[in-house]
Amino acid sequence: MFFKKKERDVSKNPFYDSGSTVVVHFQCGKCGEKFRSHLRKYYDISVNYGKGKGAYRLDKEFIGGNCQNKIQIYADFNRAFKPLSFDIIGGKFLSKEEYEE
Repeated sequence: MFFKKKERDVSKNPFYDSGSTVVVHFQCGKCGEKFRSHLRKYYDISVNYGKGKGAYRLDKEFIGGNCQNKIQIYADFNRAFKPLSFDIIGGKFLSKEEYEE
């Protein structure tokens, strides 16, 4: 008997820890273009000096090749880079499986 791996719930955590980077998959809300971004810890994700509730903060903007729609991703992380809160404007988060379809 084979078990199918349960698809990840991106509403709880859209980020994947990958060693020195955090990976996120998302899709443009206007044209449907799919993105995968490797965000470097301590560079793309910066130390939070008092704003918000996390130890680290992500504030990133993406523009795809198909349209000029801006996709903004905001997140607060704890010291172990687990997301405390996150939001996306102009798109939606995807699981790794949805991205690969």
